[in-house]
Amino acid sequence: MPDFPYHRIISLVPSLTELLYDLGLKDQIIGRTRFCIHPNYKIKQAEIIGGTKNPKLEEIVEMQPDLILANKEENRKEDIEVLQKYAEVRVTDINTIEDALLEITSLGKLLGVQEAANTLVKELNALLNERPECPPLSVAYFIWKDPWMSVGHDTYIHDVLQSWQFTNLYGNETRYPKTDLQELRAKDPDLILLSSEPYPFKEKHIAEIQEASPNSKIELVNGEWFSWYGSRMKPAFEWLNNWRKELDR
Repeated sequence: MPDFPYHRIISLVPSLTELLYDLGLKDQIIGRTRFCIHPNYKIKQAEIIGGTKNPKLEEIVEMQPDLILANKEENRKEDIEVLQKYAEVRVTDINTIEDALLEITSLGKLLGVQEAANTLVKELNALLNERPECPPLSVAYFIWKDPWMSVGHDTYIHDVLQSWQFTNLYGNETRYPKTDLQELRAKDPDLILLSSEPYPFKEKHIAEIQEASPNSKIELVNGEWFSWYGSRMKPAFEWLNNWRKELDR
């Protein structure tokens, strides 16, 4: 039996919660947010302690965790500062695929599952090496409506797009820029991607976008493939490799 250094872990980061399970730490996880939904066949044993932006701080403290996983973007600074008074808090900051790979390796060392983490990183690097060579496509990736919001160059989503030969037409901006359909029409992207999260784009939204940008191909995409780091990168990269080939045909 491995000697795990932490035995009462609470994760406030959905993609890292899944990673912990996939690294073999299911018995060490005692709490998660309501957005931590993967792996759905295992995760119900961990208590829900609120959301990523509104965790139940008193409840978390009462659970006496020995480690809390947080993220600079997904969690609020004021909540993290409160929790740091009562437990060790690891605050991650992941804006690129390379950041994610380094964090998987670091967590593997920290949590006593280095071999499993190293194996996952090797598998992810192999998938990155299998990316198809395609001519670049200009893309507008939308995460929100009313107001319309896209992604800037300092986001993990941007790095994923760039890594699969997409030119992000909002890549000269930062974080999650607001835009409108008039600006979209002027940009005239080859491809418009409507993400399933955080805004749940559906078929009914395509017509409005198509009217604004009639020359663009529009696709609904699973936002997890573009925004979840951790072990979900493996099925994401597999899907991206196949999908990118199909787009180029």
